[in-house]
Amino acid sequence: MKLNPKADLFIPDGKAAPEAVARTTHLGIGAHQDDLEFMAYHGIAECFHRPDRWFGGVIVTDGKGSSRAGPYKDWTDEQVAAERVQEQRRAATVGEFSFVAQLGFPSKEVRDAKAAATRDDLRSILEAARPEVVYLHNPADKHQTHVGVTLRALEAMRALPADRRPARVLGCEVWRSLDWLLDADKVVLPVSQRLNLAAALNGVFDTQITGGKRYDLAVMGRRLANATFHDAYSSDAETHLQWAMDLTPLVRDPALDIEAYTLGFVDRLKADISAAIRKSL
Repeated sequence: MKLNPKADLFIPDGKAAPEAVARTTHLGIGAHQDDLEFMAYHGIAECFHRPDRWFGGVIVTDGKGSSRAGPYKDWTDEQVAAERVQEQRRAATVGEFSFVAQLGFPSKEVRDAKAAATRDDLRSILEAARPEVVYLHNPADKHQTHVGVTLRALEAMRALPADRRPARVLGCEVWRSLDWLLDADKVVLPVSQRLNLAAALNGVFDTQITGGKRYDLAVMGRRLANATFHDAYSSDAETHLQWAMDLTPLVRDPALDIEAYTLGFVDRLKADISAAIRKSL
């Protein structure tokens, strides 16, 4: 597995890199440090304490552009970026990741479809890991860097031979909730297990939390709200849920247009709203 010179590869249990990457069954690809813990906790929990399942993580950007306040208000971009790398390493240890690769690309480069380095690194990781499940940002996310990471990851997976592509690819919620999806379009990810682990993972990222954004509370609140508002006519089967968008068809068929596929979810929502209003007019 060949990565760019800036990449930081960390293996919490000290296994050799080829073994650590190859044992991965669930892979999360996020834009920033903390994105995996917020959007792909389902995969982390599925693999925790499981010798037959391993969660691997990829952070694509260098994390320099974050908001900061309090004790971090005077930190430089370089100081914050270096600390965020260490925070992600700590989260990987707490979550028992198989590995975490922090690629260190500037956000601007990730958003540029002409810059091949991001796509090349992701393809190298995917070829070495051959995961069964991949967690991405969803292409309707309102953070442009998240969208860029998703597109580069989809391009990398589409470039693989058909028999080496992941069996399941999910687009998860961070900077836009997916509660607007029709229930039939939602991939339901139960995340009620090990709430202590979820809280511990969310709380690792002090540069973000003490630095001015209470992501730790917001993420857990969203999961709780998802579970409560999922079904108006039955009692809750889970206390915490996350939604995902099924992106697997985009990987199985590289000819599918990503924009049209994503807007199909919006079109179905529009039709559903229109039908509900017309029934009571």
